[in-house]
Amino acid sequence: MMPAYQSILKQCEQHAYRLQWAKNALSDEFPLTMSSLSKLGDADQAILDQLSLRFSKLQDAMGANLFPLVLEISKEQGELKAFIDQLNRLEKINAIPSAEKWLILREMRNQFSHDYPNDPEIQAVLLNKAYVLIDDLLSTLTHITLFANKYLTKSIDSATNDLPPLV
Repeated sequence: MMPAYQSILKQCEQHAYRLQWAKNALSDEFPLTMSSLSKLGDADQAILDQLSLRFSKLQDAMGANLFPLVLEISKEQGELKAFIDQLNRLEKINAIPSAEKWLILREMRNQFSHDYPNDPEIQAVLLNKAYVLIDDLLSTLTHITLFANKYLTKSIDSATNDLPPLV
């Protein structure tokens, strides 16, 4: 369990780092307008691509991989087949701040999957929305990591207590 959790957490942290970097790199450009978006150079366009890609990858990795592992770690998984049931359980045990907010983040990720190359107005609206939601996504990662760490620390402590005393 622990290696799987550590692996997915490392992946999420890498996405989070790159997402935060992209956000910081373009902070002077936001909020975007149709006009300002069309005036961005290739380097800034590439950073916007990084921002949308890392937002999507982080949101997906957390929802598909990290959340189920945290439910297992906390022994709260039960018979939660529907994703909304998993979200509600995570919120109830305070592993995530809000199931409703997570659904907004997921919808943002879904919107990124549609490409609007000929509509800079829609692109600007989506990127502005995502820019505001980045902090929520990153804070949800921090929140669930701190939650899971409490269980992992207990697990390590109990494993240590089960060891025979040194002579």
